Amino acid sequence: QVQLVDTGGGLVQAGGSLRLSCAASGRTVSRYNMGWFRQAPGKEREFVIAVDWSGTGTSYTNSVKGRFTISRDNARNTVYLQMNSLKPEDTAIYYCAATRKGSGWSNPDYWGQGTQVTVSS
Repeated sequence: QVQLVDTGGGLVQAGGSLRLSCAASGRTVSRYNMGWFRQAPGKEREFVIAVDWSGTGTSYTNSVKGRFTISRDNARNTVYLQMNSLKPEDTAIYYCAATRKGSGWSNPDYWGQGTQVTVSS
């Protein structure tokens, strides 16, 4: 089983920045598509951003365009989510996820435990 440990959440003011980390087991970062989802109170979990296994393709939801970036460090087997210009509507539990090559993001194979991001106004 692949294990994902996502950390780095916290409380920040609007306009601030935060970086989340996702440490993976089993050389997952270089062998799986890696991404981040989030779930705000009372809402469904939504896709945020992802990078494919090769690191050459990135996808994201429009609400984070220009503010969030995803990166991967294969040597550390870690994926990062850099969040800038944070808004109160970004408040959610953020989950790292991994899915096998050739699979979509409708049902990821593995999930992190989630880390809370709270943005105050």
